[in-house]
Amino acid sequence: MSNRAESVLVGLIGEGVMPSLTPPMHEREADVQGLRLLYRPIDLLELALPATAVGDLLTAAQRMGYNGLNITHPCKQVVLEHLDEISDDARRLGAVNTVLIQDGRLIGHNTDFSGFGAALASGLPEAKLDRVVQLGAGGAGSAVAYALLKAGATTLDLVDVDPARAAERAEELGGLFPATTVTPHIPGELPDLMPLADGLVHCTPIGMAAHPGLPLDVTLLEPRHWVADIVYRPIETQLVREARAMGCDVLDGGRMAVGQAADAFRLITGREANPERMRAHFLELIAFEDAASAADPTLAKAGR
Repeated sequence: MSNRAESVLVGLIGEGVMPSLTPPMHEREADVQGLRLLYRPIDLLELALPATAVGDLLTAAQRMGYNGLNITHPCKQVVLEHLDEISDDARRLGAVNTVLIQDGRLIGHNTDFSGFGAALASGLPEAKLDRVVQLGAGGAGSAVAYALLKAGATTLDLVDVDPARAAERAEELGGLFPATTVTPHIPGELPDLMPLADGLVHCTPIGMAAHPGLPLDVTLLEPRHWVADIVYRPIETQLVREARAMGCDVLDGGRMAVGQAADAFRLITGREANPERMRAHFLELIAFEDAASAADPTLAKAGR
């Protein structure tokens, strides 16, 4: 590899990241742009390291000439204390998923929320945001809720199986966006909430290959509703498939995955990514995985 001015070295720190589609997406986009980029997963499980090792890994990456790193579970919060600078949005969210290494400094950003915001704008440009129901208030749900409120949602109903988590998240978001109404709910309240909603966003693991099924009774959906899912393995979740069949406008989870990758690519390389080109490649990768899983069902059982 030549010097850093002519090439880019990127890593992904987290647990179980070896099958991630982010490295090939970045590398293909760089190839098309004539940029030499090498992206390597740094899997904590493979290395038998705890999440707290992220600080040492950042230092090592800095010494080895990395330009940036993506950070995923379980390090998005732990990494904060090791950074020299944090973007305003990442600080407000309390989570970082992209770290730039510039002039000896570690600078944290969050492209989970911006990735969903870009997905919503491109995939559902006419979506009405007066009142939105969101299923799931965990880590990914926090970023999505933040993105919805930044995009102009005025009332957000946060539904979670853990009432305390929903209440805590609603209070945090309400403080960040005082002109909005963010209210915690439990799943049993969905029959009362959906008739009032413009759209639904799903942010739980239900629908993933390892957790098949539906996160709600789809008879609660109406054709006027838009439906967004952040699960992308499979790309066509049962929720996306049945909502589309009912006449709803839908947004699959691949849009967010590509959106966050495109934003991270821009931050790390200083070049604009082409989101539609990246999505086309992403769909190729998913199709390849689906074919491989069909040939070897153990891959599907592993949640890949």
